[in-house]
Amino acid sequence: MSLRDLGIVGNCQFNALIDSSGAVQWLCFPRFDSSFVFGGLVDGQCGGHFQIEGAEPGGAPAPPGRLDYLRNTNILRNIVESRSGCFEILDFAPRFIQNERSYRPTMLIRIVRPLAGRPLLRVRCQPVYDYGEVRLQAEVGSHHIEYSGASGRLRLTTNHSLEYLQSGALFALEGPVYFALAWGPPLEGPLEESCENFFQRTRLYWRTWVKHTTLPAEYQREVIRSALILKLHQFEDTGAIIAATTTSIPEAPGSARNWDYRYCWVRDAALAIRAFRMLGHFEEMEGFANFMRDRAGADGGRLQPLYSVAGENALTERELPLLGGYLKHLPVRVGNDAWRQIQNDVYGEMALALTPLYTDERFQADVGPDLSILNELCEQIQRTIGDSDAGIWEYRSISKRNAFTLLMHWVGATRIAAIAEMSGEQGLMLRARHLAAEAGLALQEEYWNEQLGAYVMWPNSAMLDASLLMMVNLGFLQSDDPRARRHVEAIGSGLEAPGGLLYRYLTPDDFGQPETAFLICAFWLAEARCRVGLQQKGRELFQRLLGCANPLGLFSEDFDARDASLWGNFPQAYSHVGLINAAFLLSGPHPV
Repeated sequence: MSLRDLGIVGNCQFNALIDSSGAVQWLCFPRFDSSFVFGGLVDGQCGGHFQIEGAEPGGAPAPPGRLDYLRNTNILRNIVESRSGCFEILDFAPRFIQNERSYRPTMLIRIVRPLAGRPLLRVRCQPVYDYGEVRLQAEVGSHHIEYSGASGRLRLTTNHSLEYLQSGALFALEGPVYFALAWGPPLEGPLEESCENFFQRTRLYWRTWVKHTTLPAEYQREVIRSALILKLHQFEDTGAIIAATTTSIPEAPGSARNWDYRYCWVRDAALAIRAFRMLGHFEEMEGFANFMRDRAGADGGRLQPLYSVAGENALTERELPLLGGYLKHLPVRVGNDAWRQIQNDVYGEMALALTPLYTDERFQADVGPDLSILNELCEQIQRTIGDSDAGIWEYRSISKRNAFTLLMHWVGATRIAAIAEMSGEQGLMLRARHLAAEAGLALQEEYWNEQLGAYVMWPNSAMLDASLLMMVNLGFLQSDDPRARRHVEAIGSGLEAPGGLLYRYLTPDDFGQPETAFLICAFWLAEARCRVGLQQKGRELFQRLLGCANPLGLFSEDFDARDASLWGNFPQAYSHVGLINAAFLLSGPHPV
């Protein structure tokens, strides 16, 4: 099992990862950052299982199926063939509009239909909880199994034989079989009718959502899939956007860079909002902005780098020694101690995320003239503008005055100044302009390395940093600036990884030197090359990046071109954001 063989389904309440053998390899209930119910991705024994597996005559497992999405949806279809026959599995999480609200129950539905012959298969289901510490106990009802021992109610409703389900016995598929696994309220109403109704309405929902998506002239299928994946990473109840669905998929084999990404990073989400704006989806922007306004108001304007999807502050990191790890790579971690770090770029990123609420006429009736949050952000930028911090790459034992932090101070201050000017707030405008000038002057005087022909990570150093490509992509360096092209090409050559991709940096950190390409950085490079007039080089890199997705079009965080392996948490929202932003630019001019 590898990331190349996984698809994702979800409904903005939970996500599930499913492979071509019909196994649910990852499913956390009741929300993204809860314990897994099925966690085979990080331990095939302790992680539980829910598999619908085809079989050959005699009982041997059938070959893996052909996994794909129903076009323009987040519904997976797996076609499984064997000598006994052929069947399909439809996996989805219900999502549609009901009573003028989105209906998104904590429920995974699996529909199995015969297509040809008399296919043989077996179904096994054994959920766990508390990250494999608790094996849930089955209590059999008339047409369902209730699993006890978790923190909430879990029920599997089905028309399949419960005896066969518990024993994993082989059977011939004569007609459709339905499985509805629900956390909390169980499926109500007739099973077959409800599942088919949910399927039709969920398919219609996603296809309608796609029809309301703004697309570039080129790369439309890739942008649609990335948009659909990005949508699945927003927790609709609060508006938070998580970095990835999983925890502890290492950034490189044996690196111990195994982190829990099931949380909302201010930085990642702010750039996701930029992508949603290009896509024309404003509800997602508004939901995240409201989430962040709540966070800013909760601690006197101070922001931490990440929060849980419910806004909790403390995300204490711990290791789970029971679990064997993804492909036996240890440790498995939950929680993320980056919440304790000082990362001062968050204030500029929050200003960037809030900007559309103050500059887009469609939001004006809801936002009103209150600029108090922008005043608070301006205060925090002023307070931290000369400080050291952990930086975008979250060094655990290094604190420096990071160029990327200053860049985001500049970005945030310029956005605040523009909003203040529109609103007639002269005092705020002048203050923000002064801060932008201060940040810009520091970058120009302390971070330009003439010998390298690039801006560098730390003052008067020689440390290249791929995140500083955003100096071009966010408008600090204009295309006609004589330093812009030199800067972009110096980073492209100095941080080049196998396959023409990009390392984020090559500076040794707490875990040594990075070993795999960081995909978002290569998307940034493709975008920056286009902005400085190197369109052909940008397009060539973008085409190579498209080949780094798995067969379903899903991207991980990291990629090793030496064996085309995917690494890092999955799917990585940041990578899909990079694809969307670069695709729009490569298809024609687009404002920053």
